[in-house]
Amino acid sequence: MTNFSFAETAFADLTNGLALMERHPGAKKVTIFGSARTPQDHPLSHLAADVAAALVDQGWMVITGAGPGIMEAASRGAGREATIGVNIELPFEHGTNPYVDLDTNHIAMTHFFTRKVVMTRSSQAFIALPGGVGTMDEIFEVLTLLYTGKTDPAPVLLLDTPGETFWARWSAFMQASIIDEGYLSPGDAVAYVHCQSVEAALTEINQFYRNYVSYEWHNEVASVVVRQGPSAAQADQLRTLVDNLEVTAGEAPLIRFAFEGRSYAQLRRVIDLVNTWVD
Repeated sequence: MTNFSFAETAFADLTNGLALMERHPGAKKVTIFGSARTPQDHPLSHLAADVAAALVDQGWMVITGAGPGIMEAASRGAGREATIGVNIELPFEHGTNPYVDLDTNHIAMTHFFTRKVVMTRSSQAFIALPGGVGTMDEIFEVLTLLYTGKTDPAPVLLLDTPGETFWARWSAFMQASIIDEGYLSPGDAVAYVHCQSVEAALTEINQFYRNYVSYEWHNEVASVVVRQGPSAAQADQLRTLVDNLEVTAGEAPLIRFAFEGRSYAQLRRVIDLVNTWVD
């Protein structure tokens, strides 16, 4: 592939993929990652289908990789109308699973990197079930974007069944070999949460958006829109986490504070705190 044809196909991937997402303006979207090798009768596939179905019941649309395994299970749980399939053209896999609407909610990508952009840019939540290097690539892509401030804050859930140790072992590796060794900052594990049931996953997602609405960063100032502003005592508590706090009341209360943009752990602590302001 020449550099020109590479650029052409990459541009087409991005343009067509983002246009697909724009067919559903205002829809909340969650991306579900996981192995293409997991059988449909496996407990993890049942869990993927169940969490997708539960999220659709709450008004979410589900983005999957459109292939077999966990992707198929999540698509099956979400249903054809609520599944957005972002496939990848490979010589050795089975194409698109039968639960993705090829006419209205599907795209086949040429490049993995453009596929990840499309699957992450429009999502407000991420769920990863156990998988191989593709799943690891996807989950680390999301975490890299969060840690570097290149995407909006979002809940990242590591989902498996009770008794399954995949994500517990992964989390232990992250703590001992990445965070404790100084390759991430102390507290950065707040970016991901290990869950072992549909109920726990939904609780985490709903809690993340309980009061928090959106975030912007400009000139080392963070602006966070919330549904309900703080009381005086709540504002004082927030000042223990941030400097130069300003609160603007109104229909969409705005919280502004000094933020150098680097510490996702600090930003998550702010979001977690503002989410306690509503009953």
